[in-house]
Amino acid sequence: MYKPAITGTGVFTPSEIITNAELVVAFNAYVDLYNAENAAAIKAGDMPEKAHSSEEFIFKASGIEQRYVMDKTGILDPTIMHPVLRQRSDDEPGVMAEMALDAAQKALAQAGKTAADVDAVICAASNLERAYPAVAIEIQDLLKINGFAFDMNVACSSATFGIQAAADMVRSGSIRSALVVNPEICSAHLEWRDRDCHFIFGDVATATLIERTEDAAGPYFEIKSTRCATDFSNNIRNNNGFLRRSRPDGLADRRDMQFMQNGRKVFKEVLPMVADHIAGHMADNDVQASDLKRLWLHQANKSMNDFIGRKVLGRPPENGEQPNILQDYANTSSAGSIIAFSKHSSDMKDGDTGLICSFGAGYSVGSVIVEKHG
Repeated sequence: MYKPAITGTGVFTPSEIITNAELVVAFNAYVDLYNAENAAAIKAGDMPEKAHSSEEFIFKASGIEQRYVMDKTGILDPTIMHPVLRQRSDDEPGVMAEMALDAAQKALAQAGKTAADVDAVICAASNLERAYPAVAIEIQDLLKINGFAFDMNVACSSATFGIQAAADMVRSGSIRSALVVNPEICSAHLEWRDRDCHFIFGDVATATLIERTEDAAGPYFEIKSTRCATDFSNNIRNNNGFLRRSRPDGLADRRDMQFMQNGRKVFKEVLPMVADHIAGHMADNDVQASDLKRLWLHQANKSMNDFIGRKVLGRPPENGEQPNILQDYANTSSAGSIIAFSKHSSDMKDGDTGLICSFGAGYSVGSVIVEKHG
């Protein structure tokens, strides 16, 4: 048996930003158009009138101040309200593979390794741009990696589930190393016209290199333990799979074809599940709350993270103990906890213990206990 470790991470950040102020202007313009076009039905009581959004509402509900996106022009057009991404030919790299390539190269550079040192690629994301061929195999090809690759999807928990799969393979000796990449174009499956969720997501890609500790070329985080859990729920759902459904009139415009959630139920049901999961994982590995130097949580909602931090630590987290990147990146699904880890781990000292955790639709939750070396 070998000891697996995280030896490098990388983050690809899109160049375009949408601030809350920009988003509110576009959303409210859409609402005005909708209400004007449906004025008669609204007056008759056949349709509800849509309400405006505000910067105050968005920040209070989420803690988000801005988000990075692959295309802001389409999103901010009140007559479109979704990203408009160029249709690529089959001979061109897919957009997700291109994003992942950038993050993967940064992870390799940080680890002091090259593609020749990688045996496997796992593309773990909440929504893939196609069913097949696997995006992971395309990334493998772009990097010129010998070995194998596969896609996996566990929604917002995809990254930690991918890390567990990679760590288990490294631990068993079937491979020496693996890249876990998380290209998330969340803007493409968000319903920007829904006031309850129009502000939630952003786009990003992350990459994590998992190797045997003996192969580490510099400082690393030994993966001491991983744990995953799932419990089926419809409270977060997206029905826009490859089996596309249509309305009775033949138009594919069902609201459930994009991101949907029952936020109150999610908050009530997921938080205890995550807190209990982390507590059990720590207890089984003799890790006390006082042993944790850092919590890198899924970046879904500031209130959720604050609640989990208090439950895990038994007190409000101190500054830096539970870093948030939500205000800058918004919810980036599976990539969120890895962004937090990548940007807020370099100050960890030899022997320090931390925990990465992501959670989301499924319900699903994955946690990774790590220890800094070097």
